[in-house]
Amino acid sequence: MGSSHSKSYRLTEDIRKPTVGTTSLSADEPSTNKHHRHGFDADRDAKKIHSACKGAGTDEKKIIEVLLSRTSEQRQQIKQKYKALYSKDLEEDLKGDLSGNFEKAVLALLDLPCEYEARELQRAMKGAGTDESLLIEILCTRNNKEIVNIKEAYKRLFDRDLESDVKSDTSGSLQKILVTVLEATRDETQQVNAELAEQDATDLYKAGEGRWGTEELAFNVVLAKRSYSQLRATFQAYEKVCGKDIEESIKSETSGDLEKAYLTLVSCAKDCPGYFATLLHKSMKGGGTDEKTLIRILVTRAESDLPAIKEKFQQMYKKSLAEAVRSDTSGDFRKLLLALLH
Repeated sequence: MGSSHSKSYRLTEDIRKPTVGTTSLSADEPSTNKHHRHGFDADRDAKKIHSACKGAGTDEKKIIEVLLSRTSEQRQQIKQKYKALYSKDLEEDLKGDLSGNFEKAVLALLDLPCEYEARELQRAMKGAGTDESLLIEILCTRNNKEIVNIKEAYKRLFDRDLESDVKSDTSGSLQKILVTVLEATRDETQQVNAELAEQDATDLYKAGEGRWGTEELAFNVVLAKRSYSQLRATFQAYEKVCGKDIEESIKSETSGDLEKAYLTLVSCAKDCPGYFATLLHKSMKGGGTDEKTLIRILVTRAESDLPAIKEKFQQMYKKSLAEAVRSDTSGDFRKLLLALLH
């Protein structure tokens, strides 16, 4: 992992620890490790944030320091304590004081990942058009427990049923695969059944390449229900049966959003951190930066597979994710994302 950090960062402890941000940072970045020795105290943290927002100017550095040295669960406790102390919502106070991408990232950090994802899904379906890519990115990459948590958060926040909303906002083949994924019944065991892999590979071949008109049901069941290790065996068997890899077949047999959903499911079964590393790279390359994607991935993966995503990013693009973020962002937004990455 050492190579994936630029020189001004020295990793001083295992990055998988839930308390993010124990590193020595260069002078212009806020240190997020000062208060670990005191242990967590929601009361003290709430007061600190309150004092950072009071008066003429906002102390963004202090806000970053407090929020990023805490886990997502601890930030929930800070919110509750803030409400108890000041009879106001922390989010509302911060909205009044912050702006731009920095504000968006701070508000994202104040949600549990499942709540933030639920809000993103609602945003994807609200209004005239539907952002299918966003629905696919979130729903086709999460494990069963994450999907269940997102459905519960959606119900809690909007008092609506996520599955019903997805059904009324999508149609046809895309709707079918998303509804199947929302059932959250993927096998999550590690054992691989070689016979089943052969059988599934043959079914997929018959459904797609073997004859005209792709029979989606076979694809839906296999891609949404089989375990990731089972799917990797199936993809190998598929190459034997068909002489080309599953992605090629999907590209030649499907198009549009259905193609994107299938390719996302395949990609996650093969290498989920690689899928997110690719998305992060796309969000920063070319003309403009897609800050929404940057925030969404870094914040929601921070306490799950972010270390693996960073490692993969380094391997794939020969530079660290921190370097890419540093050269593509600026100001307090940059400081917050860099603190999140270390």
